[in-house]
Amino acid sequence: MSTQTALFSHPDADVTPDLTAYDVILINSSGGKDSQAMLDYVAELATAADVTDRITVLHNPLGRVEWPGTSELAREQAEHYGVRYEERKREKGDLLQQIEERGMWPSAKARYCTSDQKRGPGRRLITELVAELNLPKGRQARVLYALGLRAQESRGRAKLTPLMENSATSGVREVTTWHPILHWTADQVWARIHASGVRYHEAYDQGMQRLSCSFCVLATAEDLVCAARLRPDLAAEYVALEERMGHQFKADLSMADVLAEAQRRARPTVGGGR
Repeated sequence: MSTQTALFSHPDADVTPDLTAYDVILINSSGGKDSQAMLDYVAELATAADVTDRITVLHNPLGRVEWPGTSELAREQAEHYGVRYEERKREKGDLLQQIEERGMWPSAKARYCTSDQKRGPGRRLITELVAELNLPKGRQARVLYALGLRAQESRGRAKLTPLMENSATSGVREVTTWHPILHWTADQVWARIHASGVRYHEAYDQGMQRLSCSFCVLATAEDLVCAARLRPDLAAEYVALEERMGHQFKADLSMADVLAEAQRRARPTVGGGR
């Protein structure tokens, strides 16, 4: 069940909220291309509205499953725009530890990785940021939480609307989720990044289409094989965990098969051809 409620019923509505109406503008950054393009866009809007001091960029480090250099890059991108940067993570260990404790991989229907590794830590930061405001008693804080999700990526995301009520809303805060680039294409995302001149993660130039966990259960087989080629040691960890748990990485694809395919592609062809 969704934890958010649509505020605007028309999914194609061009909705840009009044940034001056919010006390806190929280931008969630994975360090990937969509987060990067979103940050550039929101920073531009905030500069025009003279509210860049209300922006905080949040990155949720994922430990060894995260692409190397991602946290550093997310910080670098925030610093480029002169906005506050914060990191919050799950206190009880990284994602692989959590998966082994549960004895099963996350799935599209059981995305505990998102809820525990990202949404939970994000709520804690919202609580901290609202407390810092020191608002008069009875004055509800208004928080705008920006996420770089795009409708083009999946059927589920295509059903989202630009602005949605967030379940983190309480008596002391009203939290609204904003999807600023919901209807952007990948080409528009890259055009924005290239125009900004801000560094992006090198994994894209090495063949990755998306940058989430190195091995995301929602990733395409092609991205998984590419990731296994780039991070074979981590892929081997996943294979070993798959064997220990007796639970396959995806219903239709094992990590053992992913790693085997990556190794097959890495082997030179007969005669040294390419």
